[in-house]
Amino acid sequence: MKKVYACFCTDVIHEGHLNIIHEAKKYGRVIAGVLSDAAMIRYNRFPTVSFEERKQMLEQIPEVDEVVVQDEVMYGKILEQIKPDYVIHGDNWLNDPMEVIRDNVIENLAKWGGKLIEVPYTYNEQVRNIEVVVRERAAMPEYRRKRLRQLLQLCPIVKTLEVHSGLTGLIAEKTVVANNGEIDQFDAMWLSSLCDSTAKGKPDIELVDMSSRLRTVDDVLEVTTKPIILDGDTGGMVEHFVYNVRTLERIGVSAVIIEDKTGLKKNSLFGTEVEQTQDSIENFSEKIRAGKHAQRTKDFMIIARIESLILEKGMEDALMRAFAYVQAGADGIMIHSRKKDPDEIFEFCDKFRAKDTATPIVVVPTSYNATYESELQAHGINIVIYANQLTRSAFPAMQKTATDILTYHRAKEVDDRLMPIKDIITLIDEI
Repeated sequence: MKKVYACFCTDVIHEGHLNIIHEAKKYGRVIAGVLSDAAMIRYNRFPTVSFEERKQMLEQIPEVDEVVVQDEVMYGKILEQIKPDYVIHGDNWLNDPMEVIRDNVIENLAKWGGKLIEVPYTYNEQVRNIEVVVRERAAMPEYRRKRLRQLLQLCPIVKTLEVHSGLTGLIAEKTVVANNGEIDQFDAMWLSSLCDSTAKGKPDIELVDMSSRLRTVDDVLEVTTKPIILDGDTGGMVEHFVYNVRTLERIGVSAVIIEDKTGLKKNSLFGTEVEQTQDSIENFSEKIRAGKHAQRTKDFMIIARIESLILEKGMEDALMRAFAYVQAGADGIMIHSRKKDPDEIFEFCDKFRAKDTATPIVVVPTSYNATYESELQAHGINIVIYANQLTRSAFPAMQKTATDILTYHRAKEVDDRLMPIKDIITLIDEI
C-alpha cells in the first residue's frame, strides 16, 4: 500500500485538518506527523496543550494509521525516514515565507519520485472561529507568563525585539522570514523604558511612571501572544517593587529586568560621562529577595542587570555581583557593556559559566552590534535583546517624510516609501 504523509502543528483538530486526512486516505496508508514543541515555535505556533495531548488527538482519528514525531520544521529528516509516496498539505503555504517549507518537501520527494498533493485550505466561519479561540487562549496570562521559561528550554537563543506600542508588538509577532532554507522569527518582546518614554515624548529618567508603562504593556498584550520582558529600570523602592511584581505577574508579563543602580535614572550607554551610582550588593539582593517572595507563581522571572562593566568597576566586581544576585534568587543575569566589541561580555560569560551552567544570561548588543547570535550562543548566552532598533528606525523615516511634505507642498514625493494602507489593515487582526 502507498504511504501518505501529512504533518500537523495545531492544538485543535478542526474540519480543515479532517478534510486533509480524508483526502490522504484516498491515496493509501496515512502517516500523520505531529510537530514537536521546539519545531512548533519555529512555525510561529506556540502550543497551549502538551505534546502528548496533540499526539493523542491524531491517534484517535480512525483514518490515521500511524503517528510519528517531526522534530524539525523542515521535512527533510522525517521524509528520509519514511520515504512516503505522497505528502499532502493545504495550499495555504503558497506566496508566504512558509513556501520555503513547500520547496523543501518537493526537493526531498524528488529523490525517490514522491509527489506533493495540495488541497484547498478550508476557509469558513467555523474554522475561523476555532483558530481565533486558539490564538486568544495563547494570549491568556496563564499561558503567556510561563512562555519565556519554556522558550529557554526549547531555543538555542531567545531572540527578543523592542516594542513600544500595539503596532510594534504586531511587527514583532508577525515578522517571519525564510532565510537559507530555514524559517526564522522573533521569540519574545522587550518593552524598554527608553523607547516607551521616547514614544510618549518624555525623557528617559523614570518620568513615565509604572501606571503609564502598564498601559503600553496592555496595548501590546491585547494584540500579541509572544512573551514580554519588561525593562523595570532600578525597580524603584522595595516597597513599590513588590506590588509591581504582583501586577506584572497577574497580567501575564514573563519577566522584569532591574538594574543595580540608585538615584535618578541615566541611560547606561553614557557610562561614566554622567554621574551614576551603583547600588550595594546587599541592598539590591534584598530587592530581588523581596520581589521573589511577592510572586504567586513559579512562572514569572526577575532578572538582575549588572552595571559594573558600564561603570568601569571591573570584571571581578561584575562576577561577584552576579553570583550574589543568583544566590538572592535572581532568575537570570543581564550583563551590559558599551564597548564596540564583545570581548568583555564574552569574558564575563565564560567565567560565569565556569561556575554556573544553568542561570540564563541576557545581553543587549547595541554597541557591539556586529556580533552574530551564534557567537553569543557559543559563550553560553540565552537571551539576546535588540533593545531600541524599531524606535531608532522609525524616527528618521517619519522625520524625513514630514520634511519632504513641507518641502514639496504635497505628499506624492514620499509615496514610494510608504506602506500601503491595505497592508496595515491586513496586519491588524479583526475580532
